[in-house]
Amino acid sequence: MFDYLEFQAFGPEEFVDFYTTSSPACVLQDQEQDQDQDLSAFFPELMEAVDWQQHRCSQSVGSQSSSSSSGSDDLFASPSSPPPPPRTYKPCFVCQDKSSGYHYGVSACEGCKGFFRRSVQKNMVYTCHRDRNCIINKITRNRCQYCRLQRCFAAGMSKESVRNDRTRRKGKKEAVKMTIMETYELTAELGLVVEKICRAHRETFPALCQLGKYTTNSSSDHRIQLDLGLWDKFSELATKCIIKVVEFAKRVPGFTGLTIADQITLLKTACLDILILRICTRYTPDQDTMTFSDGLTLTRTQIHNAGFGPLTDQVFTFAGQLLPLQMDDTESGLLSAICLVSGDRQDLEEPSKVEVLQEPLLEALKIYSRKRRPSMPLMFPKALMKITDLRSISAKGAERVVTLKMEIPGCMPPLIEEMLEDLQNLEKNQKKHSEESSEKQNTGTHTSTHTPPPHST
Repeated sequence: MFDYLEFQAFGPEEFVDFYTTSSPACVLQDQEQDQDQDLSAFFPELMEAVDWQQHRCSQSVGSQSSSSSSGSDDLFASPSSPPPPPRTYKPCFVCQDKSSGYHYGVSACEGCKGFFRRSVQKNMVYTCHRDRNCIINKITRNRCQYCRLQRCFAAGMSKESVRNDRTRRKGKKEAVKMTIMETYELTAELGLVVEKICRAHRETFPALCQLGKYTTNSSSDHRIQLDLGLWDKFSELATKCIIKVVEFAKRVPGFTGLTIADQITLLKTACLDILILRICTRYTPDQDTMTFSDGLTLTRTQIHNAGFGPLTDQVFTFAGQLLPLQMDDTESGLLSAICLVSGDRQDLEEPSKVEVLQEPLLEALKIYSRKRRPSMPLMFPKALMKITDLRSISAKGAERVVTLKMEIPGCMPPLIEEMLEDLQNLEKNQKKHSEESSEKQNTGTHTSTHTPPPHST
């Protein structure tokens, strides 16, 4: 704590450094001087001396034979207590810097301790660009890692100590991991929900690895307004996918217990969300393609020409954002069910009942995702945030149907038209609702309750 001590003589206000301005011999001699001399006799000499320490040394030499039995009148016998001795720092055995303690068997500084630990744990192999006899000190220790490591070994640092320390740390991490896994355990009821959702998802949406992929060369070179051949194929597949989504919805626990009107509302508002989520989970990034349920694999350009149009790049961007989540079938199914059973959809007769159905789905996804990735607790909220993106894409999908009707020569497939027209109506109702709310606010009428937009969280 005390590397030096400053002493102020009562008079000239000169500061003296006990430990740096005099030799150790003088200090020892000061302690052995005649203790019977009157302290007041020294002050005039202190005020006139250029170097107080030199004066004290000469005084002690002259009084070497005097008695030192009495210490009551010594310089340090002032009313204040004597200062503690200066703290001595043991040097680091490797670089002579101040040691922070014993590390891996020797007295070492924090820098050399960390360097040795990293070198051993990572099995580092260094090379000396000189003659393998570099000087290692506080200034030069970072210039040659090879010689520094050899100096660590020569000083007595032990590899085995590092391994034992690593084993202890690993044991602590495993204990934390086990604690997390024990904390997030599915109850029997939630486990049954997860099992039902997973089975319903797999039986209505085969995984990419289960499909026999096939491609087509139709309009794959450049983007055009609409490839009618690809549109016919896409509309046919989309109709089949909608039927599968309806089948999935009926198998979501509690869905069929809702009123028929609420079932229809939830299906129509969530169908496009689920369709986009499903097709995006079949995205192949290295080829930039997506695969439909019959195995048809189209490039980004072909997807655009098949009817996605300006919606294409947004859908592919969303698919790329799903990749880091690495969701499995269970998580995709649970997220689809959460999209479906959302109590904030407009025109629901019993929104509170819908919210009750959604709660176990949210809890199941949270526990399942955290149990599957105990070291990545943020995966659950990140997955939920994708619902916002899905609703944004669905809103633009509803706008896309308007232009599609003008581009295709015939009529829109009935099932697709019913679903998309319903989305358009919801968009119109939402705009009307927003305008009415604005008018009420302008006239001074404040509406305390606000119904969320159908395409936002």
